[in-house]
Amino acid sequence: MSAILVSTLFCLVVAVSDGDSLIVRCGAPGPHATQRVRVVSIDAPESRQAFGQRSRQNLAQLCLRREATLRTQGHDAYGRLLAHVECGGQDVAERQVAAGLAWVYAPQAGRYPGLTALQRQARASRTGLWSQKRPLAPWDYRRRNPHHH
Repeated sequence: MSAILVSTLFCLVVAVSDGDSLIVRCGAPGPHATQRVRVVSIDAPESRQAFGQRSRQNLAQLCLRREATLRTQGHDAYGRLLAHVECGGQDVAERQVAAGLAWVYAPQAGRYPGLTALQRQARASRTGLWSQKRPLAPWDYRRRNPHHH
């Protein structure tokens, strides 16, 4: 059994940083009430990459100033909350992958057969970032450009 405590939070999305991260306010308002959230299972293009801005805009359309349901899975190395996120009853990871605006995070792809199938469809129909000849995975982009975190 993993020791990660999964809890469900109901939050208001106050900002969208990029195609896979949000800033939310959960619970009682207060000076430190905002929390950075990283959507688990997907990796969106970096903002300087092709489709990076489109990916952010799509997530903003889904979530910005709306209530989000977060199924949390602990924190990452940057102190961000890791969570499966739903906005307006829609699974954010599924919407982003189906639109060709995020990749299924490769190391964990085996855990998400549904997402992987959506990615195959997006790729086959050349949707979003799959319209590029050689789309560069964001993890490869970050490896080549280590300063643009």
